[in-house]
Amino acid sequence: MTIQTVDQLIDSLTLAYIGPGAGFALAGSFLAVFGAIVSALTMFLFWPIRRLMRLIFKRHPPRKPRFKRVVILGLDGLDHSLTTRLLDEGKLPNLAAMRSQGSFHSLGSTLPPISPVAWSTFQTGVNPGKHNIFDFLSPDEKTYQPKLSSVEILSAARRRGVWPFNLTIKRPEIRMLRKSQPFWSILSKYGIFNCIIRVPITFPPEKLHGVQLSAMCVPDLRGTQGTFSQYTTRPKVGNQKTGGDVHFVQQPGNVIVGHLVGPPHPTHADQGHLKQRFTVNFDDRDQATLTIEGAKFKLIPGVYTDWISVKFRAGWNLSIQGVCRFLLLSTQPIFDLYVTPINIDPEYPAMAIGYPPVYPIYLAKRQGPYATLGLAEDTWGLNEEVLSDEHFLQQCTDIDQERELMFFDSLDKVPTGLCVCVFDGTDRMQHMFWRYLDKEHPARPLHIPATFETAIEDLYVRMDELVGRTMAKCHNKDNVLMVLSDHGFNTFRRGIDLNRWLEENGFLVVNEELRDKDYLAGIDWTKTKAFAIGLTGIFINLRGKFSQGIVEPGIEADTIRDQIASQLGQLIDPQSGSQAIKRVYQATKVYRGPYKENAPDLIVGYASGYRVSWDAAVGRASQQIFHDNRKAWSGDHCVDPSVVPGVLFCNHEILTESSRLLDIAPTVLDLFGCPIPEYMDGKVLSVGSRQAGELIPKDDLVPAGGGVQ
Repeated sequence: MTIQTVDQLIDSLTLAYIGPGAGFALAGSFLAVFGAIVSALTMFLFWPIRRLMRLIFKRHPPRKPRFKRVVILGLDGLDHSLTTRLLDEGKLPNLAAMRSQGSFHSLGSTLPPISPVAWSTFQTGVNPGKHNIFDFLSPDEKTYQPKLSSVEILSAARRRGVWPFNLTIKRPEIRMLRKSQPFWSILSKYGIFNCIIRVPITFPPEKLHGVQLSAMCVPDLRGTQGTFSQYTTRPKVGNQKTGGDVHFVQQPGNVIVGHLVGPPHPTHADQGHLKQRFTVNFDDRDQATLTIEGAKFKLIPGVYTDWISVKFRAGWNLSIQGVCRFLLLSTQPIFDLYVTPINIDPEYPAMAIGYPPVYPIYLAKRQGPYATLGLAEDTWGLNEEVLSDEHFLQQCTDIDQERELMFFDSLDKVPTGLCVCVFDGTDRMQHMFWRYLDKEHPARPLHIPATFETAIEDLYVRMDELVGRTMAKCHNKDNVLMVLSDHGFNTFRRGIDLNRWLEENGFLVVNEELRDKDYLAGIDWTKTKAFAIGLTGIFINLRGKFSQGIVEPGIEADTIRDQIASQLGQLIDPQSGSQAIKRVYQATKVYRGPYKENAPDLIVGYASGYRVSWDAAVGRASQQIFHDNRKAWSGDHCVDPSVVPGVLFCNHEILTESSRLLDIAPTVLDLFGCPIPEYMDGKVLSVGSRQAGELIPKDDLVPAGGGVQ
């Protein structure tokens, strides 16, 4: 397995949800698709036998389900306060109808209220101490380097062919680090069908009775969590942007020649990445022709192409296929071409991105190519000013339209059982366009185009229209429809460099010669008691846990935790005089379960308007604690959970006074008549006049990963 540089790893994920560039060689597309086809044929041939066995041995829920179908529409990041205001202004008629018909509640998020933690809690019904996800990243205990918290990628070399023609192909072995089990796995045990589309932290896909398309952490074809490319004739000033690569090209006459960068060579790692040549021929000043492997596509400035298939050949019998979109930004006097991250081709998937393996192929055959990257909206393309606001908006709406086709297909095909689909555009657009909503934001431009003055409000209106179309398919009284979000949103005006604060307060020591280095490279571990990395966490440099730990577990560590929590909680922003931290939480006191020791020692709950600084997020120690945030990424939710509750709408009345994301899993189990595992931390919400369901004995159902405490 080849590994991308740590720079690529962190620059993408920690800064803006574009995940670690843990590059790895992928299996040949032919082999993956062949396996999926064989799987589908096997399922078809053995379907009568499986059907008979299921009828004979099917385990029925002990109580009759109250409803035939439960539909959950996830709108990532939909904010309770903003939703309430727009409801009061009459701008969300379909959500207003759901409120009148059923109910509308704020939905308590997780600590911290960030997507991998929140959606893991949503699907398992347990607190992070039991599902083991606390942030996007966690530090490696040997090297202190950041690593992805939800997925582990290991090398697995395999021999293919017959000597002397056999080859060693390096394929990734991917392990899910989320513990416990999703509630749809429990439904599967009772024979209830599930359709799970793009719920975060479902990669690699897990077996279930039903179908699933994975989301967050699905890599691009290069093995990163999203690396865009820019091809330009601008003067060369550097070849790297955060989240993307810049390729400087020449323009002899009317032809540009470039090369798309694909995955590492699967059989000869020393040859680097596979590449695919393309040319751009100019027809006139306004449009051009793209040619790849003999296929021609028209390029119109400012207009995305459709998804274009790209094949990377590693030999006469081995190729890896992806899909990408091209956007011609300009032709004169400077040539600029943007290419999305090269997604795994859903019709010829190079690795399992859904269950069963044929399901992503089915969707591609039905609706054409679609985005498969876990974090498909290219926020760094906009942050780095390669994309304009218009280009980013178009990307988000296009992906939402792809998702809607999948979702409505499931509603048409699954009349009984569970349907869950999460839309990400609400989260990504609020991250990037909050500067237009907040008149005091440092990144707010002086002149705002009319199109974007109400960009977020328009987004909510579009989501309301989606809700209306969903309601039309769930009008039957035997359907429960829930519309929910994993957290809300807030402005991000000022960043806080936690490592600088730790340094000024004597908990961290920086080697001045390495101060500007990323990923904690400038830290003197022989003198450092605590450090920060990621979006919300502070770690104590414990002896016995970290390779260069100096703090003794027990009284010394407890004293340091107490000191940091007390002092940091009093941090005042000198610019405004306001308190920057709402509360600092100690993991041992707020989490329960076998994995709480893996959590950061301290979790910072920022006050409204604040978040970890861009420097601190990548483990860099800057020269000051507070920084103005002048990036397009202007909204966030990495704050105290009390600041950003989510929303819960239901087409049936929910009688429980307070609702939490933690409660959704046991509630859905109860609606289907299934017992609630004792290890679940959530409670059953009363949907209509009813009695809550019974508990299932602890020893009768054990979650995957052993998270039963």
